[in-house]
Amino acid sequence: METDYDKLLGLAAELGYQLMDSGAEIYRVEESMNRLLQAYGVATGEVFAIPNCIIVSLTTATGHALSQIRRMKPHGTDIERLELYNGLCRRLCAETPPVETAMSLVEEAGRSARSWSLPVQLAAHFLGCGMFSLFFGGSLADMFCGGLCGVVVGLCMAFTAHWGGNLFFRTIAGAAASALAAVVLTAVGLGEHLDQIIIGALMALVPGIALTNAMRDIMAGDMVSGISKAAEALLIGAAIALGTALSLGLFRMLAGG
Repeated sequence: METDYDKLLGLAAELGYQLMDSGAEIYRVEESMNRLLQAYGVATGEVFAIPNCIIVSLTTATGHALSQIRRMKPHGTDIERLELYNGLCRRLCAETPPVETAMSLVEEAGRSARSWSLPVQLAAHFLGCGMFSLFFGGSLADMFCGGLCGVVVGLCMAFTAHWGGNLFFRTIAGAAASALAAVVLTAVGLGEHLDQIIIGALMALVPGIALTNAMRDIMAGDMVSGISKAAEALLIGAAIALGTALSLGLFRMLAGG
């Protein structure tokens, strides 16, 4: 059967898009797309990916060049989806089903990927932030308060995302709200150590994976992507500091300190 290169190009672009949207590293996205094109008999495929854009091109058997550009939306990291699409890519490379069938498998993977409800996400925030407060030397009371502040972070991030806020201002709002909640909980006597409560709650906002991927991209030679992700991580860190300082400064001003 003659290969439909337009559909094959769309398949490669869609798979790469879903991989990056799941939080895959740049080298993983480019390698997966290249392997997919090679498995379908394309020897002259080229892929270029940066955090907000994917460009893929190929040359057909008749020498006609095709290309496609996909603009990436802001995204986070979902390890389960990443593993799902990574496994699907390996399967498509090994089996090379018809392009239409392969595209339907990619679409089916998107439908089957789990999405967690807001209550489950808030429960994870409570558990994770509470444990971080305990890890950083807080008491059991601080652990409980850190968990509550983590819930505040989760709610704030969810509502600001719903209203279309960008990540920088969402992070400022989340940090400010969690620090204010920590101050209130400590003032009423529920929390014992303000610092440990705040630090534990802020761990939900720390861009650890983004910074790690930035370093991996730089070491792999993807300088544009690595520097871009590192700059994003630094901006998020600055947003955390600004939001926390805003709440603490406001409290001290109102308290006359």
